[in-house]
Amino acid sequence: MNKFLLLFLILFSFSNFSPKENQFIARLGQVSFFSYTSVENIEAKNNQVVSILDTDKKEIAVSMIMRAFVFKKDLMYEHFNESYIESDIYPKASFEGKIKDFDTDLKGKQTKIIHGSITIHGITKEVDIKTVIDNSDGNYIVSGSFDVEVKDFQIKIPPILSSNIAKTISIKFKFQYKPYEE
Repeated sequence: MNKFLLLFLILFSFSNFSPKENQFIARLGQVSFFSYTSVENIEAKNNQVVSILDTDKKEIAVSMIMRAFVFKKDLMYEHFNESYIESDIYPKASFEGKIKDFDTDLKGKQTKIIHGSITIHGITKEVDIKTVIDNSDGNYIVSGSFDVEVKDFQIKIPPILSSNIAKTISIKFKFQYKPYEE
């Protein structure tokens, strides 16, 4: 019995057991959105998005500050944060999902679906997002795009402006992950 316990302790100490061993982080991820309208296209980029990729659990989590979106015009920034997203009340958006059929041993690119929950404007919806995952030398790049319906997140658009705001918004993202280090 003592030999078994000793063997277990030796194996455990050499196993490099660490909860963050297979976690990767993107500290400066990129999310952008685009809205086509007949009057003026609306586009914004956020380069301060944080994401964690857990290759053991095949899970991904994303968090971003809504005020970090950069617009071409200051007035768009103001309307986005004050009138539509209400950033003082809902300062963050987030996503948590599971990557379906993700092969962590495969090098190069693979196209996968991430099923998860996205929270915008305090409303959470389930989504399936088609992504490209590039595994290169133990670092991952995850990118893709998807559409969201403005009405799904209870974002109120005044009737007078409804023709100036698209009902569907296109979102693009790209995260470059490196091994997680504290």
